[in-house]
Amino acid sequence: MNRLHRFKFRSIQRSGRSPSTGLMSALAVMILSLGIAAAPSAQHNANSNDSNAKDNAIDAPEVARELAESATQFLTALGPGMAARYHIKDEERRNFHFFPIARRGVPLKDLNEAQCQLGYSLISTALSRTGYQKTLTIMSLGQILRETEEKPYFLRDSDQYYFTIFGDPTPKSTWGFRVEGFHLSFNFTIIQGRWISVTPSFFGAKPAIVEKGPRKGLQVLRHETELGRALAKSFDDEQQKIGLGEVPNFKDTVGGLLTGNLRKIERGKPRGVPASEMTSAQREILMQLVGQYVHRCRRELASQDLARIERAGVEKIHFIWGGSVNPGEPHYYMIQGPTFLIEYENTQHDANHVHCVYRDFDNDFGDALLNHYRNHHHH
Repeated sequence: MNRLHRFKFRSIQRSGRSPSTGLMSALAVMILSLGIAAAPSAQHNANSNDSNAKDNAIDAPEVARELAESATQFLTALGPGMAARYHIKDEERRNFHFFPIARRGVPLKDLNEAQCQLGYSLISTALSRTGYQKTLTIMSLGQILRETEEKPYFLRDSDQYYFTIFGDPTPKSTWGFRVEGFHLSFNFTIIQGRWISVTPSFFGAKPAIVEKGPRKGLQVLRHETELGRALAKSFDDEQQKIGLGEVPNFKDTVGGLLTGNLRKIERGKPRGVPASEMTSAQREILMQLVGQYVHRCRRELASQDLARIERAGVEKIHFIWGGSVNPGEPHYYMIQGPTFLIEYENTQHDANHVHCVYRDFDNDFGDALLNHYRNHHHH
């Protein structure tokens, strides 16, 4: 194998839940070095993306209606003082994180059995069968940590996952919801009871592979790992020069991801091997890998999201791998297309701790669609 081509990464300062101004500046410098620009001004972003907002959106009024019904049933079942709902314009809606920290909303631990079932119903209404299964499995790993860690931390427990509703979930309204906790964050925004945003979407797993006990061998994010490794291992000598590198320096980043918990990321020059320079077999692996992230949500949403990615140009999608291609050793990859970014890292705890995120450059938290309606539908 040729000598690995090095990434150029910059360190940033560690952050808590809301990045400071200094950290955001440092993140911008680092991300620009990767070819992912920090967000431009809101007005510039609105002008550049507004014309394509509806054309590139997920249009699913029936799914939106089902989500509104499910969210309403959940809210109706909550008792007095259970603060699960915030205004759609509340900045809490963009408070994206995946650490074991206290959150706003109602946690599973405060819900009775009937309320829990309605919460799970909301999740299953939004996600695919596979996405729902992975979600519950990620939640369940908290019990393994409680049983195996010398000093278990209560915010990693399986009942520390929070439900938060933003706005009024009616069939024609603009609203959103978030389910979030340790190693899990998915955010849905529904605009005018029709258009749906499904990102940011974060899955993680600790342990990535359960090493002992009755669930030994469980690997909830196996496909995200194995497909990425298979693609990296398939690179020929020329592809390795631009497609392989070192693991980024995550020492001072947020959550082991270069994009961290930034509330907005923007396009820049992608790195790695473009699909246009891959073989047909490599492109097939690449799109299977992208599909693992897109198909977290239910089929009606995922099929439109994937079609949008394909319209933007599969040949323009880039893949870069960092670290070892051997199992059990630290590794990382990034996938960047015209409309989206995927990051995956498994570098902590002897490469047995996975983080992976799916982001939309324009429409995280429904930004592009909300800008469209703000500019053209003032009512």
